[in-house]
Amino acid sequence: MATSPKLLIVDDEESLLEFLSLLFEEEGYSVCTAASTESARSHLSDHEYDLVLCDIMMPDGNGLDLLREIQSGKGNTAVIMMTAYSSTQSAIEAMKAGAYDYVSKPFDVEELKVLAQRALEKTALEEQNVYLRRELEGKYTFSSNIIGASRKMREIFLLVERVARTSSTVLIHGESGTGKELIARAIHYESPRSSGKFLSINCGALPENLLESELFGHVKGAFTGAVRDKKGLFQESDQGTLFLDEIGEMTPSMQVKLLRALQERTVRPVGGNREEPVDVRIIAATNQDLAAQISSGEFREDLYYRINVIPINLPPLRQRREDIPPLVEHFLKKFSEQMDLDEPKRISLDAMRLLEAYQWPGNVRELENVIERAIALSPDPTLTTKDLPTHLLEGRSITGDAVTLPDDGLDLEGHLERIRAELMSQALDRCDGVQTKAAELLGMSFRSFRYYAKKVGVTAE
Repeated sequence: MATSPKLLIVDDEESLLEFLSLLFEEEGYSVCTAASTESARSHLSDHEYDLVLCDIMMPDGNGLDLLREIQSGKGNTAVIMMTAYSSTQSAIEAMKAGAYDYVSKPFDVEELKVLAQRALEKTALEEQNVYLRRELEGKYTFSSNIIGASRKMREIFLLVERVARTSSTVLIHGESGTGKELIARAIHYESPRSSGKFLSINCGALPENLLESELFGHVKGAFTGAVRDKKGLFQESDQGTLFLDEIGEMTPSMQVKLLRALQERTVRPVGGNREEPVDVRIIAATNQDLAAQISSGEFREDLYYRINVIPINLPPLRQRREDIPPLVEHFLKKFSEQMDLDEPKRISLDAMRLLEAYQWPGNVRELENVIERAIALSPDPTLTTKDLPTHLLEGRSITGDAVTLPDDGLDLEGHLERIRAELMSQALDRCDGVQTKAAELLGMSFRSFRYYAKKVGVTAE
């Protein structure tokens, strides 16, 4: 399903804002409005828009100034200027400042819709050209491995882009297999530190003494086997990024040492007697509930606040099922190329539907393994359900799982509430956050949808 274009309408006439909102929502746009340039700037700082319709004469500023700010930004947003005071000079100024076009009030509604569509097509063409150039420049960059067209993943991509420009510490939370390290790499390679090293370590894979040595290094003779001085990952990743995976597995004493290194920006090698300054960006990740670990005394609260400067929550694959088809296509192409096949393998509709219905407890990593196995074992050009693992064929769909009664019973009202919230969330994702369309998809009135969205805490842009 194609994503809805995001439109921001800037005008101080409330009736016009309401009229244009209804007009473009019926055309499939996701619409936001602003009655002042200040409000418009707030919207533009929080979200990216495909198109902006902006009045020139605003009560708190000039729409042309807003146009220039949009054009100076990093995004690729088309702008159409509107005014009730038509003049050749203002039209020339708008076009010089980068507006796609210029319309005078009162305008013809059909002409405005056509103009908006053409502006979006021009923007899409420009983005496609940029994409093709990047593909030619670096076909196998990290971005080729992060696939996601769902609203949740697009929000994460935007957050990654913003976070990358800073040196703030990031905490990525997500189930195993959701791609936490890929996101960490994305942040690094989009950052000013991209020329430095990106190093990673699984904090739960090593005993405490080895973890300390790996992180901070050691001097010769510090322990049996320390035959020479060794730099730790903090020193090795100086001017770069250090990724601490599964940080919730750290022992309390290691947490104290890590906290000190983060606070002081220095490290002391094991067996050493002097501090060494380091300039490292820390990105941590966990699949555990650190707040619960703080309550139980397993994780230090002061360390939590030190690493949780910018949190990123990766949704499990079962909560973004619309990303499954593009992920499957990506893995089909990837493993077909790795196995030197003449043509990329395809997948049948029935097999794709089965993949979409499965719960994916192992998330994207499990999906990747399933596709790799199927390509390796199937002699046919098209993968079918017979090429998928038995546990997928026997797996229950969402609906089947939802109506299964546990042996010890359940809270029916609470269970139904969770199902309602999940389906409403999926409907919003599928409709790109447009509540009217999500309500229609679920057979609900808009008023009822809005009521339950507030009640169960489902939000949309």
